[in-house]
Order: sequence, then C-alpha cells, then structure tokens
Amino acid sequence: MADDAEIEKDAAVGEVPPPAMSKSARKKLLKQERQAAQKAARKAAEKERRRADVERRRREWEEALAAAPSEEARAEMIEARRQTRRERVGQRAEERGARAERLQRAAEGAGQKVVLDLEFGDLMRPNEIHSLTQQIMYCYAVNGRSATPAHLWLTGCNGEMATHLQRIPGYDKWFIEKVAKPYLEAFEDRKDNLVYLTADAETVLDDLDMSKIYIIGGLVDRNRWKGITLKKAVDQGIQCAKLPIGNYLKMSSSQVLTVNQVFEIMLKFVETKDWKASFFHVIPQRKRGQAETADDEVDASMNNDDATEGDANEGDLTKGFDEEVDGVDAELEDEDTDVTKKRQCIRHENGDAEDASTRPAEDHSSDAVAETEQSKESNGCDE
Repeated sequence: MADDAEIEKDAAVGEVPPPAMSKSARKKLLKQERQAAQKAARKAAEKERRRADVERRRREWEEALAAAPSEEARAEMIEARRQTRRERVGQRAEERGARAERLQRAAEGAGQKVVLDLEFGDLMRPNEIHSLTQQIMYCYAVNGRSATPAHLWLTGCNGEMATHLQRIPGYDKWFIEKVAKPYLEAFEDRKDNLVYLTADAETVLDDLDMSKIYIIGGLVDRNRWKGITLKKAVDQGIQCAKLPIGNYLKMSSSQVLTVNQVFEIMLKFVETKDWKASFFHVIPQRKRGQAETADDEVDASMNNDDATEGDANEGDLTKGFDEEVDGVDAELEDEDTDVTKKRQCIRHENGDAEDASTRPAEDHSSDAVAETEQSKESNGCDE
C-alpha cells in the first residue's frame, strides 16, 4: 500500500519512476559495463606498451650512437639506418603493386563475388553505424592481404553510412566497387545469381559457387530487427543460404559472427576448400566449443561483440591502410623533413656534438584507422 501511495504521489507531481529492470536486463547491463571496462583497460595497456616500446627503441639508438668510437662511425650508422628505411619503403611499394595486381585479377573474374549490403543505415544508431564501418574497414584490409581476394562491392552506400565511410583515411583510393544504388539495381541482369547469406535460411552451403554473388547484410542493431535479412531476401525473390557452421562447431558462448568474420571465413574457404579449417581460423577460440559433426542449428547472425576478433588487431588495419599511401619518394622526403625539424645538439663527455636528427622518430599510429572497437551491439543481419 505504501508503494502504491508513493507512485500516486509521484504521478501527481509528474514524476513517475521508471519501471524496475528485470533480472536478466540487469545482468545484461552489468555484463556490458564489465566488457566496456575491460575494453578500456586493454586499450590503455596497449597504448602504454606501444609508448614504452618507442621509448626503448629511442634509448637503444641513442646509446648505440653514443658508444660509436668516432664521428665517422656515427655517420655510417646514420646512413645505414636511412638505407634500411629506404629499403623498407621500397618493399612496401612492391607489396602495394602486388596487392593491386591481385585485386585487379579478382575484379576481372578471378575472385569470389561478395556484396556488403549497406541499405540498413536508417535502422541504425550513429554508434552502430560506426561499428559497422569498423567491420567494413577490416573486410577491405584482409581482402587486400589475401592470396585469393574477393571481388568486393559496397551497395546501398549512401546517407549516414556513406558519410562515415568517407571519413576513413584513404577511402577514396580503395580498390573496391562502391555503388549508391541497391544491389537489385546494380545486378539487375544477374538476379538469379544473387544469394543472401542469413542464418535463418534452410539451405546450407556445401561449397561456394564462383558464378554466384553472395550478399552479407550490414546491420548492427542489438537484435532489434531479428530475421530482417531473410524477410528482405524472400520479399525480393532471391536465394538464401547459411554457412555450415553447425556441421563443424558447437559454439560455446554467443552464437553469432560479425560481418568481417563471415567475409574472412569465405576468403579462407576459397583458399583452402575446407570449412572446418576456415571456421577455426576465424572464429575466436572463446566462442568455439568442441568440433561437431551433427547438423546442429547455429545462429550465425552478426554480432559486434567481436567486431574484429580472430586475426583482427590494430596492426592489421594499419598495415592494410598504410598501403593506400602513394609516393615512395614523398615518404622519404617527409621523413627527412621530420628529422630536420628535430635537429639539435647533444653534448657528450668528449665535447663532440651529435645531430639529434639521428634519433628515431616516435611512432604515431592513426587511431582513426587502426582502432578496432569491440563494441557490444548485435548485428541484425545474419551470416
């Protein structure tokens, strides 16, 4: 009775208390908060590790220079260091060229055709669009490194989704098909070859058909739109299928995959022709139970809990997008300019002066490119 009286009193003054959370909702909230705290701690630890590594390398370099027996020896060390950097830049240029050739061959018909359907932008919140953008970044990076890259499309790429993608450094130079119109219009003459990957489908893929165009739906939605990809495909009259995860694995925890995980599984299968090896290579170990041979139904809808787990890490994305930088000579020139700006004298016991330009420059990774957030939203688009 007292509680009823309090509620009536609050209602009278326009202050109705929010409904109490259920036990499961509280548990979910606590889990999300715990995961957020763990993620922040991991990022802070990694940042500190990188800072300490940079400082260690700088200290070792300065100690080596100080221990040089003469100015000539120091000059030789400096020149050797610069030559090493030139060779590294040249190697990266060669890697960019080889990567461009692989992607060109894939676009000309050698690659498996894969579409990332971005038509769900109006169903997502800004943070969910950001999470999906991170997954797309990783898809592009891993495709560029693959020995058998896919011919990759982004369709329905407009509105807020396109705005987020445009903010990615080097996005305009991506070797990828970017189409603002829906995939049905983009592949109007090949509708019979379209296959939408969704965990709700009854058909299980035994193999990947090079003549087919496989669609991965891009939707991060905390399961607000569960089953929407299957409904969309059925309404459009196109084929549906799901990956044979249940034939090989019994998922031990959250039975979901991300857009980039599904894409990488497909790349790995094209390379190995082995589903089990592909799943074990990509799916995080904490999500894998024992290998199964039964036809267990496993929901493989996208979940951003592991937005870039598997082989994903900051170095992967940095490497992928560093390859978009043009001009080897320009990079060397920038390096020399940076060295010149830091020129200063270091006094030694013998009275000699050392040019501080010989110090290694501190590494500065671009958070906008390298950061791979493991946010907590579930992707409503399946497999």
